[in-house]
Amino acid sequence: MVRAIQEFEPGAKVHVLIDPSRHKGMPHPRFHGKTGEIIGKRGRAYLLKVTDGDAVKTLIALPEHLTAQK
Repeated sequence: MVRAIQEFEPGAKVHVLIDPSRHKGMPHPRFHGKTGEIIGKRGRAYLLKVTDGDAVKTLIALPEHLTAQK
């Protein structure tokens, strides 16, 4: 799967699009369709800064569930 090996740089904007065939590293479904900013890496997973209403939240997701913003 190509999405599993994609790399992102800190500061990059990404969309959270959950891949239901991969349960590992799946973020909460409420974040599906949201756009966030990469702030770091934790193992293979990425740390994202996502706004949820007025709150800014940190999300951990594997690259299978992320797509680069164009």
